Amino acid sequence: MTGAMRHEGAQAVRRPLPRPMAPPPPPRPVRANVPAAPVRRAGPDNPDGLPLDMEKLLAARLHAVKVRPYLAVALFALQIVEDRSVPTMAVDAHWRCYVSPGFVARMPVEELAGVWVHEVSHLLRDHHERGARWAKENEAYGPGERLRRNIAADFEINDDIYGDGLPRPTGAILPSLLRLPDGLLMEEYLRTASMSGLAADLAWLDCGGGADGQERPWELGADGAHGLTRQQRDAVRFRVAEGIKGRPGEAPEGWRRWADEAFHPPQPWRQLLGAAVRSAAGAPGVGENHSYRRPSRRSAAVPGVVLPSLRRNPPRVCVVIDTSGSVSDSELGSALLEVAAISRAVGGRRDLVSVVSCDAAAGIAVPICRAEAMELIGGGGTDLRSGFARALRSRPRPDVVVALTDGQTPWPSEQPPCRTVVGLFPRPARAVNENDPDYVPESPPSWARVVTIG
Repeated sequence: MTGAMRHEGAQAVRRPLPRPMAPPPPPRPVRANVPAAPVRRAGPDNPDGLPLDMEKLLAARLHAVKVRPYLAVALFALQIVEDRSVPTMAVDAHWRCYVSPGFVARMPVEELAGVWVHEVSHLLRDHHERGARWAKENEAYGPGERLRRNIAADFEINDDIYGDGLPRPTGAILPSLLRLPDGLLMEEYLRTASMSGLAADLAWLDCGGGADGQERPWELGADGAHGLTRQQRDAVRFRVAEGIKGRPGEAPEGWRRWADEAFHPPQPWRQLLGAAVRSAAGAPGVGENHSYRRPSRRSAAVPGVVLPSLRRNPPRVCVVIDTSGSVSDSELGSALLEVAAISRAVGGRRDLVSVVSCDAAAGIAVPICRAEAMELIGGGGTDLRSGFARALRSRPRPDVVVALTDGQTPWPSEQPPCRTVVGLFPRPARAVNENDPDYVPESPPSWARVVTIG
């Protein structure tokens, strides 16, 4: 016998040699935005063929509606799109919610409800438009800047949406991570913090273009199916804002503030108007009256005698609205909203605010009952001098006159004996007059505080 053969007669039998071992299979590719050990809402393994547990996903949405009823309209408006390339859940500007099946399978229902509220908050707060505007104004593009906007948007909404039946999902980030205060806006966080220390740990974070204004490859876009139009999106925001204002005790302060400003964002001219109203209220001799409701502090010097104290009443405001044919219907609607804001500035005393419609001639000074339902009369030429004269003839005389106009009007030759604010609707630098090609509208007088509306 030899080592590999054995002779049996004339035949030789060869022993089978051992087969070599097969090489190990190549490792499965791992997505760059999904870490191996998921942390902070990290993406799941997402194995092939895993179905989306729609029943669990919808149960989580119902739980979110139950604990946050003022967001119900927005939550039900989201259009679900299954997408395995999404790390967790994400939204686009057209109110589509992209969902990873593996993420839904891994998350508890209560935490998944928190993700629902988180994503719809991005859309209600209009982070898509605001993020795109920030990127354009600051030339902040690229993956790193996109991540900064997403982190800042999360800081804005995560500080007050959890608790009271809605647990904070695993990985939800808070401003306290950078020792920043709560209650700031996305733009304020972007201005005050670099967030470079969080970038490495939060590379997985991706709430979609609806959170930062930068579209993703997996988004369906404006022409895709199941998206909401701009009018539909605005209608959803309006109904949510009305629901919050109707039952303000159910929503935290951040949402109440959003509801007040959702369709009426603060403008610099409003701050100016508020300063004028406060200045009028604080002027010597304005609104002063004696009252025994709060005794004077000098009563202590006269034992047995109760002295009245001076009480300062809110100022009276007369709003002159330009209703000429050159002012559009949308601008008139904006003017009525400003009247409502003025009534709030004087403590909600609608009896202290009156409105004068004025084109070529002034109407009657009408006290407001409900500014949004007030009828404005006009449509002819423009001469606000009659509007100012009508406002000053009102009794009692107003402490502040606010004129809302496009500026194409003659102005009073003398300064009114009260504080005056002029709100100008934006117009081209050179107005057009068919009868006079060289026409240039008069500038508002120097004694008026002039600001541009919008």
